Amino acid sequence: MSIDENTNENEASRQEGGVDQSGSTPSGQAAPGAAGSVQAASNLLASFLALKDSNPKVFFGGIGAVVLLLIVLFSGGGSDAKLPVHQVKPVVIGQSYVLKSANAYDQQATIRLVAVPGSMAAYDDTEEADREGGCKHIKDGTPVKVIQSQDAYGKKDVFAEVEMLSGECEGKRGWALAINLQ
Repeated sequence: MSIDENTNENEASRQEGGVDQSGSTPSGQAAPGAAGSVQAASNLLASFLALKDSNPKVFFGGIGAVVLLLIVLFSGGGSDAKLPVHQVKPVVIGQSYVLKSANAYDQQATIRLVAVPGSMAAYDDTEEADREGGCKHIKDGTPVKVIQSQDAYGKKDVFAEVEMLSGECEGKRGWALAINLQ
């Protein structure tokens, strides 16, 4: 088969399928594909613009909805929300407070009192005997009075020396974190 015969067969098969070499059908309509999608888009646009004359409320309402949607999409986010930070209240010497653990939700939680401010991590209370006696672990809700405070780590009033106002340890003193005074 020569090249001329092959070309003639391809032209004949295109004409039988309804499409000639110009890309249009014999009736003048666009062929399916890219040209068809362009025509569908132009038909959709024409029907949308015809809506302006027949029902202007729907036409302008649709435009308003699209504009509103774009405004919501582009205005969302972008805020620099700050994370909440615990605000330390200044400790007033001579003021009465209640011991309340800032980090515990347990009703049986206790607050550790130490003899020297800053020695919170220097103890080992893994032994049960360490929790008994000596007024080292005080229950939440115990009323206390602040005797003095001490700054630490570049912050004011981090530790407070407190005196117990009730209970078996009444009159005893110890150092606690100021964050545990409420």
